[in-house]
Amino acid sequence: MTYVNSHAARIENGIVMQVIVIPYMNDNDTEITEYCNGIGLVGTWIDTAYTGSRRGQYAGQGMTYDPVLDEFVSPVVEP
Repeated sequence: MTYVNSHAARIENGIVMQVIVIPYMNDNDTEITEYCNGIGLVGTWIDTAYTGSRRGQYAGQGMTYDPVLDEFVSPVVEP
């Protein structure tokens, strides 16, 4: 299967601030950050898969990113 697009999450202080569609970059976080910074989207960007096949689940704005587990974590909602 040949991928054309990918998704990237901008992480700030461990929080997912934004998720965008970008050209596929072999799931390489360094290349993804360089690409996003190069088009004026400054910050740290990492790969996220809408299928949930990487990092536990697809990133969503407001989630946290745990670098030790290398996973996105949904916020806990108090009842």
